[in-house]
Formats: sequence, structure tokens, C-alpha cells
Amino acid sequence: MEHPLPLTTSVRPKVEGQRFPQVGAATPTINQNLTASPSSTSASNNNPSPPCAGQLSLSQAGCSSSSTHLASLFECPVCFDYVLPPILQCQNGHLVCCACREKLSCCPTCRAPIGNIRNLAMEKVAASVHFPCKYSSNGCMQLLNHSDKINHEEGCEFRPYSCPCPGASCKWLGSLDMVMTHLTHSHKSITTLQGEDIVFLATDINLPGAVDWVMMQSCFGHHFMLVLEKQEKYDGYQQFFAIVQIIGSRNQAANFVYRLELNGNKRRLSWEATPRSIHEGVQAAIMSSNCLVFDTAVAKFFADNGNLGINVTISLN
Repeated sequence: MEHPLPLTTSVRPKVEGQRFPQVGAATPTINQNLTASPSSTSASNNNPSPPCAGQLSLSQAGCSSSSTHLASLFECPVCFDYVLPPILQCQNGHLVCCACREKLSCCPTCRAPIGNIRNLAMEKVAASVHFPCKYSSNGCMQLLNHSDKINHEEGCEFRPYSCPCPGASCKWLGSLDMVMTHLTHSHKSITTLQGEDIVFLATDINLPGAVDWVMMQSCFGHHFMLVLEKQEKYDGYQQFFAIVQIIGSRNQAANFVYRLELNGNKRRLSWEATPRSIHEGVQAAIMSSNCLVFDTAVAKFFADNGNLGINVTISLN
């Protein structure tokens, strides 16, 4: 459960001839979704370009119309998604998708027994049909072979986005252009700093248990979420994971590089990588340690009175 703790933002005093980044303090949020068990971790030329996804030539338009008509023959009468191979029919030849079939005891069209009759003819037709993505109503223009459809949809950038706040119980889903509106209205405790070079100040890093610190950074016309997560592994051993994700797609993320740096006591620890898209989230990167990782001893070495400052720089790739 997220605690709406107030955050403070301060700006270092400006000194002639010197440039200081903004400093933002992020108060900790207890992450109740993490446990302390050892297994828990949380390019242009003069040649005409071929039509890309979502752009159809005149000849393709006719094919697309025909394919769309054929695809409609595969609509499931229950969920209106597409019936894809393996295709099973009732004794009267009616089709239903595999997901719905598991929940039915009789055919939704004729009430005959579902049965286990394989429709090989429709499977052969399906192999020649290009199906629209299930997120076509959100703007995806891809037409796909049935064998590619599921994999595409799992990573489709038009699928609904979930709330990017780590450790929160927020169940919000919405379009990409609504993510910042959601964060502004539902997660008011998160501070946003402007500029490509800032200091992310995580306060009270010595708090026990699993804790998250979150801050937003705006630059280059985009918003980035900075995340510091502390996990308690086993026997009191703790690790910190710092990462940056863009409020955007993976294609947008590829245009940037972020750099995280800890400085102090004549020592420096840094990490540089491409931001994660909020479609991917940060947990997979944290579980594989594909981020800035350090333990409690390192955190205390760079901290000042229990507060840890991380220099964050966003640059164009």
C-alpha cells in the first residue's frame, strides 16, 4: 500500500560560473509486495520505401480488404476474438476460441455438445489469413499471421499501460498519453524535476525492510521515472537497485541514454544504460540485476546522514 508522504524539492544556490543540477528529495515508500525470502526478487535514400506496418499500397489495400473479410469468419461468438489453430468445432460445424471453449459445456450457437472435432479445412484457411491485432481499436495497424499474433500482442505498444509506480497496489490501466495525468492526480507525492541533469535524493535509506523511492524527471519533451528499490534478501542482507524508465514506448526509449552516479569520499560508482519502457517495467531488469546494484555498505559509504544522493543524467542516444 502506497503512503502519500509529502516530498520536498530544493534547488542548490546558483553561484556565478557554476552550474548545479536540481536536487529533489524522495521519501521512502514501504513496498509490501516484496518479501524477505531468498528466492524473492523482485536509418534515407532515393529509392522509394516499401510500405511499412499500417501503410498499404493500392495492391495491398485489396488484399487487406479480402483478408479482413476472411478474418471475420474466424470470430468467436462468445468473446469476438479470433478462433486460431488448433481449431475445434461442434458436431454442427460451429467454432469457438480455445479460451472460451474451456468454459463451455455446449456450443453457444446451436447448444450441441462441444466435442473434439478438429476442423483442418479452417486451419488451412487460417494459415493464409492476416489477422488484425487485438489492439487495432487503440491504433495498431499490424496485420499478422496467426502464428505471430499472440507474440505481437504481448509486446504491442498499443496495448493498455499499467501504472508504472513500483510497489504500489494501483490497478490503473490506460493509454500512454494518460499515464502522466494518472500520476499527477493519483500519486501526488511524487516530485517532478526539470532538466537533463538532476540529483535524486533518497531519504532515510536505513529504514528496515523493502522500500521504494520514486521521482520524475522531465527533459527533451519526455518524462522519466527514477526508481530506487531496496530489497531485504536473507539474514538481514540488503541490496539497492536503481533504474530509470521512460513514460513511453520501447522505440522512444531507444533514443535516450541515462547515467546514474554515486559520488563521495574520492570514489565514484556509475551505471549507464538505455531507459526501460514502462511497458516493460523495471522488475525484470531488477531480477536480472540489469541496473545499478549496490549493497548496504556501499550505500552507507556514499550516504550523508542516512540520505543518498544519486546524480541522474539523461542524454540523447
